[in-house]
Amino acid sequence: MAKARTADPEEGPRSRRGAILVAAVERFGEDGYENTKWSEVADRVGIGHTALYHYFESKAHCLLTIMRLELQRSHDQFVEATTDEKDPVEAVRAAVRSAFGVTEQEIRQMRILQANMSLLASPRKSRREEAERVAARQLVHMVERDWTNLLMRGMAKGAFPVRDAHTVGLAVLGMIVSVWRWYRPNGVIPLPEIREVLEGCAVRMVAE
Repeated sequence: MAKARTADPEEGPRSRRGAILVAAVERFGEDGYENTKWSEVADRVGIGHTALYHYFESKAHCLLTIMRLELQRSHDQFVEATTDEKDPVEAVRAAVRSAFGVTEQEIRQMRILQANMSLLASPRKSRREEAERVAARQLVHMVERDWTNLLMRGMAKGAFPVRDAHTVGLAVLGMIVSVWRWYRPNGVIPLPEIREVLEGCAVRMVAE
């Protein structure tokens, strides 16, 4: 697969921030967030434990950053896939295909995101953690709005029956993101096959 697209505008040319994020995604993806020691992330990067605090004030701060970046990536990928697609049905198909056009690292990021969504519910005491949490929550609403607006455009064109676009959008989005709770790259069902099934399901959900 292609190189992981974990990126952050805060990262400079000599920063270890990107390497820390990649290592954290790998460790959280392998053993889970709760079971990963913060020092294990430092060991994987090859830096001292205290050096982590130059970039992240806590393991939770790092996790929230990963979640925010993954949500931003998902939003950007949706927009790129659907902006120039004029046919509403094909736009839905393109949106589903884009959701599954991912690297192994991005699969880990999405699994981490879905496993830790409850972290976004309550305010954080730390200012930096809270900033990431708020940004992530805003992106959650943005991703939901992406699907709502796409379906509303289809309804306006007569391609989809007129219903509550927000509810239908949440249903389609929920079906897609649920995959990352159980899918594993070495599993029995290959990802292209899963994508094909869900692409058909999504079209039927919105068009029938």
